[in-house]
Amino acid sequence: MAASPAPGVLARMPDLVRAMPAERGGVLWKLTPEARQLDANVVRLAPGAQVASHVEPDLDVLLYVVNGRGTLVTEEDEEPQPLEGGCVVWLPHGARRGLEAGPHGLDYLTVHRRRPGMTIRHAPGAGGASERAGGEPACLLDRVCPECGRLAPEAPDVRFCGRCGTRLPER
Repeated sequence: MAASPAPGVLARMPDLVRAMPAERGGVLWKLTPEARQLDANVVRLAPGAQVASHVEPDLDVLLYVVNGRGTLVTEEDEEPQPLEGGCVVWLPHGARRGLEAGPHGLDYLTVHRRRPGMTIRHAPGAGGASERAGGEPACLLDRVCPECGRLAPEAPDVRFCGRCGTRLPER
């Protein structure tokens, strides 16, 4: 039987926040032990930056605002909700959500169940495995940001991650 990882301090939030210039966004820290059941990231959104509105179909996410101000954007007919240091936000799976950083940026921690390996889904009515002729699904790894894991849009001219600014792998 494999030994479980030992509990312990992984990072100190003030040190993470101080380590990156306020005007630059990106991942400040991420949970990396292989034998984990959770994923966690500390992310900085640069002043005025945003995480575009999207739906996470599989995972609930807990978001803790560490520093800064911004807004949580949910359904189109709802008012954006203000965020500031100390806010704890639940983002249920299947719910539309987006984030917008205020004029001084937004630092936040996200925690969720560890994401399974990337899978390619079929649109409803597009046919399941029994209806396909066979073969393997297209590999999208060249469109996944190596820093934050975001899938880049299909556009051929996209070279940098829209969330954290990291250069994407060569296509």
